[in-house]
Amino acid sequence: MHKREFLVRGATLIGGTALLMSGCTTTPMSSKPKRGAARRQEIDDNVNATLDRLYSTVQGSNELVTRARGVLVFPSVLATGIVVGGEYGEGALRVNGKTKDYYSTVTGSSGLHIGAQSKAIIFLFMTRQALDNFVQSNGWTAGADASVAIIKVGADGQLDLRTAADPVSVIVLTNTGLMANLSVEGTKVTKLQD
Repeated sequence: MHKREFLVRGATLIGGTALLMSGCTTTPMSSKPKRGAARRQEIDDNVNATLDRLYSTVQGSNELVTRARGVLVFPSVLATGIVVGGEYGEGALRVNGKTKDYYSTVTGSSGLHIGAQSKAIIFLFMTRQALDNFVQSNGWTAGADASVAIIKVGADGQLDLRTAADPVSVIVLTNTGLMANLSVEGTKVTKLQD
């Protein structure tokens, strides 16, 4: 097969799969993209639902979120791809229980990817310095701008708070519970512009 034909077929396959799988998400998608206040309200509603689900399914999560100086919640980060994959989601930064600003997250990856899946990613800024560094950044990358630790569940079903000792901790929530065997290194977070 010629290189050009291979590239065209590959791009068509990836694009078609992404289009077909774009409906696989943990939050409902509207038929028309929302803008401005409607978009922010939808993000806030999804953040509230995600936190409620976290609190009801993971023992100790409410206390941990309360201890954090800031909480960045991406309710639905959709991952799609075949060989080259990507993830995208929108969320909100909460400080003292109130939304401070809105952000998007993007991650690219290569390797074996088939289909699409959705997960919620919750960044916990456990120190004032970690939160300030994030807020003052012009685009923030997990692992480059701050080391992050994935929070795990212990054998007793409660959060392993030893994994929440870093300035930035991360909870990844799927439809089946917490996800502990992944990395968020390289995840890029940028403030949303209306």
